[in-house]
Amino acid sequence: MKTSHPATAHPAPTPHPQFWLRPAPLRPEQRLRIDVHRTLSPADGLARDVRAGLLAPRKTLPPKYFYDDHGSRLFDAICDLPEYYPTRTEQALLERVADEIVAHSAPLDVIELGSGASRKTRILLDALTRAEHHVRYIPVDVSAGMLRDAALALLRAYPQLRVHGVVADYEHDLDRLPPGRHRLFLFLGSTIGNLTPPAAAEFLANIRRQLHLGDYFLLGTDLVKSTAVLEAAYNDSAGVTAEFNRNVLHVINRALDADFDVERFDHVAFFNREQSQIEMHLRARETHQVAIRGLDLHVAFAAGETIHTEISRKFTRAEVTAMLQAADFALTRWYTPANRYFGLALARAV
Repeated sequence: MKTSHPATAHPAPTPHPQFWLRPAPLRPEQRLRIDVHRTLSPADGLARDVRAGLLAPRKTLPPKYFYDDHGSRLFDAICDLPEYYPTRTEQALLERVADEIVAHSAPLDVIELGSGASRKTRILLDALTRAEHHVRYIPVDVSAGMLRDAALALLRAYPQLRVHGVVADYEHDLDRLPPGRHRLFLFLGSTIGNLTPPAAAEFLANIRRQLHLGDYFLLGTDLVKSTAVLEAAYNDSAGVTAEFNRNVLHVINRALDADFDVERFDHVAFFNREQSQIEMHLRARETHQVAIRGLDLHVAFAAGETIHTEISRKFTRAEVTAMLQAADFALTRWYTPANRYFGLALARAV
């Protein structure tokens, strides 16, 4: 007769640590990398542009020098002003179409030029999260402080996100972006309007060179509308835009040891209908002279003379389409709100 024996008890095998130890999630700082790339140092670029601009027959300064850390915070405040429609209009439009943009472009890298506080980026990141699409976000901005603060805020809000920030002048340093594929470039806020037509054409061609066939580009453009609406947006009752405009003089004082008295200059903004652009100027209240010791330069101002600090061009859909086509982009989606104040153009590299 066959005798049965009780089974010998053996201890359960201990699982290998890799199967039962869940790695601790990476802290925001561990998912952040920031590179600093500039063709010129900030001081060298500013010195060159100030010398050329203030010695020109019609004085001018590039608007990029508004955006030190303080200027970036001022612009962030401008975006909340009741008169300043572009940010809230673009943001509401983006909320409506973000899921479609994500489905259409399916990016692995999202690169934002002039990222600032990365406000509108959250709308796209939310859409990417809904689509279970994990991406690397590459913000590009001249303000290192603003870039780092915005990146850390995003990393706290999106645990799967990786951020590779680039402190750079995007007009000159696009070739220093980290390599990647399936890219979606963002250039929002109608910042393209700050560039003259030749400069915009060159800039778009530079962006196209960073993209592979089939990559995507999302461009925000402010559209032509009534003069009253346009001029109110750049002459807010709280005076924040005026302070933002005059901030460029503080930047020069600090960086180039100048003695601009900002209270001697008035903020002026108006719509030039012939050129279809808002113009911002700083107008001297009285005749005086400014010393810029870092350049060994003295600059005379007549009463009423202006420094032209910014243009903001306003577009039609036909102009946006032609501008993109000239840079080898094909417009695939065009989005506008009911009031036709703003346009979002989604284009594919061809």
